[in-house]
Amino acid sequence: MVDQKSRVEEIKQILNEASYRYYVLDCPTMEDYEYDRLMAELIDLETKFPELKTADSPTNKIGGEVLTKFEKVIHSEKMMSLADAFSFEELNDFDQRVRKVVPEVTYCCELKIDGLSVSLKYENGLLIQAATRGNGIVGENITSNAKTIRSIPLKLNHPETVEVRGEIFMSKETFHALNEERALNEEELFANCRNAAAGSIRQLDSKIAAKRNLDAFLYYYLNEGLPTQIDCLKYMQSQGLKVNPKYRHCHTMAEVFEYIDEIAKIRSSLPYDIDGVVIKVNEKKFYSLIGETVKYPKWAIAYKFPPEEVTTKLNEITFQVGRSGVITPVANFDPVFVQGSLVSKATLHNEDYIKAKDIHLHDTIVIRKAGDVIPEVVRPILELRENPCEPFRMIEVCPCCKQPLVRKENEVDYYCVNENCKDKLVNKIIHFASKPAYDIDTLGDKLVLQLYEAGYLKNIADVFSLKEYDHELISLPGLGKKSIEHLLEAIEQSKKNNLNRLVFGLGIRHCGAKISTLLCRHFKTMDRLMSASYEELSAIADIGEIIALEVVSYFQKEENLLLIDRLKQFGLNMGYETQEIKENFFTNKKVVLTGTLDSMGRTEAKALIEQSGGSLSESVSKNTDILILGANPGSKYDKAKALGIYIMEEAEFLSKIEEK
Repeated sequence: MVDQKSRVEEIKQILNEASYRYYVLDCPTMEDYEYDRLMAELIDLETKFPELKTADSPTNKIGGEVLTKFEKVIHSEKMMSLADAFSFEELNDFDQRVRKVVPEVTYCCELKIDGLSVSLKYENGLLIQAATRGNGIVGENITSNAKTIRSIPLKLNHPETVEVRGEIFMSKETFHALNEERALNEEELFANCRNAAAGSIRQLDSKIAAKRNLDAFLYYYLNEGLPTQIDCLKYMQSQGLKVNPKYRHCHTMAEVFEYIDEIAKIRSSLPYDIDGVVIKVNEKKFYSLIGETVKYPKWAIAYKFPPEEVTTKLNEITFQVGRSGVITPVANFDPVFVQGSLVSKATLHNEDYIKAKDIHLHDTIVIRKAGDVIPEVVRPILELRENPCEPFRMIEVCPCCKQPLVRKENEVDYYCVNENCKDKLVNKIIHFASKPAYDIDTLGDKLVLQLYEAGYLKNIADVFSLKEYDHELISLPGLGKKSIEHLLEAIEQSKKNNLNRLVFGLGIRHCGAKISTLLCRHFKTMDRLMSASYEELSAIADIGEIIALEVVSYFQKEENLLLIDRLKQFGLNMGYETQEIKENFFTNKKVVLTGTLDSMGRTEAKALIEQSGGSLSESVSKNTDILILGANPGSKYDKAKALGIYIMEEAEFLSKIEEK
């Protein structure tokens, strides 16, 4: 046993040193073959002698623990996010605010890694806990998955009890390889490196996380004692923790601007995604003097790069048919990477939009992501336009059913008015089953199309007759007994939904989720809504003449009355139950959400706001009371700042929701 123990310790030391040099220092000293051979020997020894396996063993990097769910973790110190700046002028304002409190400061500038925040706790030098940021106060325990990340040491170089924080990310190379593998397996592709990292670190099976080849940079050392941020970075490096080497000590804002310009030039060539630069006061003794807000520290700020623009070739313009029949032109171009994801399509909205931008077929065009999320065509590059060029011409017939299109007076859109158009029918059912509408779990876009083409779905009501074909459905590709049971159970449960979900799901023009709820609160039942006159409808605040006309028109059509009659026969709830309003900070407030929340989706956030008596709007205006700020916010953030609207981050939102 003594020999085996000493051999295990010897292999551990060799492998840990090799991993440190390869994954942290990026300076490999051992061939892959030799590493794999020693790892196999260590696994064999630990299998035969389990008592020899320790917490810092490299075999823990392989994964193997399978969880049923992630436990909640309360952070010892709040994980705050940073205020954003989008111009050098805003950075100068930040500098002036800081120097007004402490005239003599310097700055530590670091890359803003586009990944997932993590907090690591070490006890006597051993990694005991890893947690996500969550809402800043409560995160999720991801220790088993974090241990599989090669650049996160299981044991520090010197025994210490410490907490460090940083960013888990996926390299561009790993991201591309992962998406290639998923494409071969006909799995949904990840949109970008950040989404891939977040999806990987939240796998319940740590073996899957281990295969995703995640990485991590650490940038925050919680313990007291070190005087500057740069001292903290250097100390973490000495402990074997991976720190991004491209930080810089800047004494003036001119030096900060120079650093930002340098990083902007090399951004696309970096092996990982960044979305900006973080500027922190270097001297930690000033932090308490400078202070913090509820949302973020006043001694640090994140400069966000402007949207990345790339050029590509416009190959063709195709057309999509929406559920209302609206025809949307779509630009199809040579695939290009924009801010970490591969894009090949972007909406062109309508004929007037294309003509205003003077877009011609086969133009070289500039692409960017609006709000860092949605691809958009910015402009054509006129000097690269080939002659003769082909100007855009709007189609005259529906691309699906070939019926003539109609452009309504005073509208920019063209419509297919054929009620039997396949694309319209399919998209109506997809909308009805979607989460914001009737929320039928497992009835997704692809399944709706499959069931339509197989003849089982022709309209919304057919969804509720699927139970009559349960034995036949099993013959369809990809549908097993369990999946059919789950589908039919979800359909049955959905019948209890409140009436506003049904009204929204019907797809009445101009009746979104907010208007549908407003109508149902007023009329209480489907029968009352169906019999409402134009005068009754238009008298309701926020309804107006156009919506009133559309509602009356919808309920005058015989096919719609027959549809609702069928839904009644299937036992769908036709009444609206008023939800109890829990009065708090959001009561009677108009709220806008921008970016992505970590703790919940948009639908859940909307429900919480409405349960508190508030309303969620899509756009920022002078009437907006609150802007809730998620990750990767768009232009709504800039507009809210300009209008002086109250801006809160996710942690404050969750806190305010719970207030009485």
